[in-house]
Amino acid sequence: MALAGVPFAGLPAFYASFLYLVLHWIVLATSWNILSGYSGYFSFGHGAFYGTGVYTSAVLAASFDVPFLWTLPAAALIAALLGAGLGAIVFRVRSVRGELFALLTLAVTFVLATLVLNTPIDGGPGIYLSAVPVPSLAPSAAGSFYLMALVLAVVTLGLARGIARSRLGLGLFAIHDDEDAAEVVGVPTYRAKLVALCVSAALAGVAGGIQALYVSYVTAGSTFNITVPLTVVLMSVLGGTRHWAGPAIGATAITLLLYASTAADQAVIGKAVTGAILVVAVLFMPNGVLGRRRHVRRTRSAGDAVPRAVEQPPSPAAHVPPVRTTSRRHASEPLLTVRGLAKSFKGVQALAGVDLDVEEGEILGVVGPNGSGKSTLINVVSGHYRADAGTIRFAGTDLSASAAHRIARAGIARTYQIPRPFAHLSVCDNVALAAVFGRAALEGDAARDEAMRALAFTGLASRATALPGALNLHQTKFLELARALAARPRLLMLDEVLSGLTPAEIDDAIALVRRIRDGGTTILLVEHVIRVVTELCDRVVVFDQGRVLAAGDANEVMARSDVAVAYLGVAHA
Repeated sequence: MALAGVPFAGLPAFYASFLYLVLHWIVLATSWNILSGYSGYFSFGHGAFYGTGVYTSAVLAASFDVPFLWTLPAAALIAALLGAGLGAIVFRVRSVRGELFALLTLAVTFVLATLVLNTPIDGGPGIYLSAVPVPSLAPSAAGSFYLMALVLAVVTLGLARGIARSRLGLGLFAIHDDEDAAEVVGVPTYRAKLVALCVSAALAGVAGGIQALYVSYVTAGSTFNITVPLTVVLMSVLGGTRHWAGPAIGATAITLLLYASTAADQAVIGKAVTGAILVVAVLFMPNGVLGRRRHVRRTRSAGDAVPRAVEQPPSPAAHVPPVRTTSRRHASEPLLTVRGLAKSFKGVQALAGVDLDVEEGEILGVVGPNGSGKSTLINVVSGHYRADAGTIRFAGTDLSASAAHRIARAGIARTYQIPRPFAHLSVCDNVALAAVFGRAALEGDAARDEAMRALAFTGLASRATALPGALNLHQTKFLELARALAARPRLLMLDEVLSGLTPAEIDDAIALVRRIRDGGTTILLVEHVIRVVTELCDRVVVFDQGRVLAAGDANEVMARSDVAVAYLGVAHA
């Protein structure tokens, strides 16, 4: 409320104009960050959305005499539609990430500039808005611009904060760290990115619409250029891209710096200093001011809470009840049925017509030599890879063509042979992600309670506030197990989750897996430790060169001579 009173305080118009510029850049930087900072999809196309808003408001107000305030929703809509059209195409192409995405969005900016310049939208001379009346929101025109920017900044910061603390924000942060793993956990990555892009574009469009009237004369050259995207990247990186308020802090600091250098007739020096700040921020503060502050605080908190946790591997707490994932029932058909499953990589046949059934309530072991297709089976069933041929039926539903997040939501969870935690999410948030987006579909406190329950079950409750990087390999594997359990899956696929454990730890882990099965979860276990397979598994399937070599009782199968030759590389004695 105090900020809203600035135009009515009788101050010179300079102060309202300067504050308008600060708020203008806060909106642009924060809106850019909603997509690029949260999800990691660095966009150099923010100038295109901003420019779309500029020209939408300019054309409607100057050429069609539409009241200026009514042009702003149109600016938001057209910019959002541009973002939706771009995202609908680009986000479906899996290879367009990182530098390719950045360059593609930059190209869109210059394509739009060419179209505007060579059509009646602009035609070359630009558009004058000097005859367009400024809305009478304050005693002065500068005050009116300030109030419009203030309202937009409050809305933008509110949206950024709300998204960061919502399931959408959690999904975007997971996409930032590992998009493929996020999809497998259950995050609808395409939808999340598209929503974020549309919100980001709409806010930039409104900011552009206001700026069009503020400068009163717009041209394609001054609107569609590299200045806007580079400046908002600098501001966001400086303040911290993973915090909703980071870009606002960076925008305020950079705007003050640029104004101070310009007022002192040292504009070139100011730009040089701004570039130097970007270099220093990238090299020494990659997470920005707020990111560094959060990291220091989290490190101190984690260190004070669990001084010995890093040294001691997790062991299942005996007093913690098994995670109740689903109720067991007798079914007339297998829980999972795989027929003719095939997958090749550049001519290498990883799976060659695999047929496999997993009965509900059993522990099925999958064994075989390295490269026999065990992990590929899990990757294909979980949706990490799309099968080249064959069918996958789960609980009576054909999932052969389903996206990975839909497979996760159906009740399939997995761990990775090489752990893939989300590096910038806390241990608790890593697990809560699955509770939110997996079969459990929990929200808020319920998801965190489920996460803490899974962490307690796997012996990691004391590490809840730590980052995955603070865990050893054993703990990281159990973090993935906790994440999978938090989804409350009907089928849990474990990919060598017990590798590297000592004999005593293996004994504890065997008891842990049995308790998971007793909680009602069917388990598919890929494992090289034969003792684990024979003690845990109801049945065993042996893979060799992408095919099923043998299946049946664990002890009987492992005693077969052809299995010994394939698995051990020696003739059976």
